[in-house]
Amino acid sequence: MGPGKADLLDAIKAHGSISAAGRAMDMSYRRAWLLVDAMNRCWAEPLVSTVPGSAHGGGARVTALGETVLASYRALQGRAAELEAGAECAALEALLLKSPKASQKD
Repeated sequence: MGPGKADLLDAIKAHGSISAAGRAMDMSYRRAWLLVDAMNRCWAEPLVSTVPGSAHGGGARVTALGETVLASYRALQGRAAELEAGAECAALEALLLKSPKASQKD
């Protein structure tokens, strides 16, 4: 799971289909479908369920596990942002040079 896949899950929730989610993200249907396929194969249960298209239309929805995974990932992102803004990160940044030295002997 990463930010792109999480954004795709959000887009599927908002648009109700993989193709519409892909369009909203300026992503090809194939790329969006491959990401959904990868997510569905990597978790204990699918994160997205699909209904094939027909005269009545198809679509996709984020499953209960998908909702749980997405919420947990977004919470983790929030905690990471808090850590990034913390004193430890600032202390490390203060020790970094603006650009690398030309050599280790400098």
